[in-house]
Amino acid sequence: MKYFRRLHRWLFAPLVYLAALLLLLEDWLWDLGAALMRRLTAWPPLARLEQGICRLGPYAALVLLLLPAVLLFPVKLLALWALANGHALLGLAVIVLAKVLGAAAVARLYLLTRPVLLTIVWFARLLGWFLALKARWIARLQATAAWRRVQALAERVRRWRQRASLAPRSWGGRFRRLLKRVRARWRT
Repeated sequence: MKYFRRLHRWLFAPLVYLAALLLLLEDWLWDLGAALMRRLTAWPPLARLEQGICRLGPYAALVLLLLPAVLLFPVKLLALWALANGHALLGLAVIVLAKVLGAAAVARLYLLTRPVLLTIVWFARLLGWFLALKARWIARLQATAAWRRVQALAERVRRWRQRASLAPRSWGGRFRRLLKRVRARWRT
């Protein structure tokens, strides 16, 4: 019995890492998309469009929420076709771009239509069930050592990005000083 538990743990560990990375990626894409769409809505025509979206009825809002997935499906199929025909970078770029744009659109549409969508009883129940299921899965993932390792790696990346965002100023100043020294030596 111990052998099967060890084997189960050994086989299950890569799936935990993959699930943790996918959840982190999805959260990152959701936040990135929401921030991007928030900036875009400063443009007056898009602000008016958002006001119109907020006035939609429940089922029209549901159709609108599903629209990005329906519109991006053929694009993803074309990307898979490009991958199959030897255009790996193009296909991968299109899939990533479609995922980012789709997540951005769905995130913003969900935020705009959520109050109206929750008036649909079956949608509210389904959303509650899904959020509870997701919370249970996340709790189980967070209890694993693999999740803690991925979180530690994500924290290191966040700190590295924070230092890197400060680095251009200091590197720029160092580079200018170096150029001044080289120029001064060149002239002598």
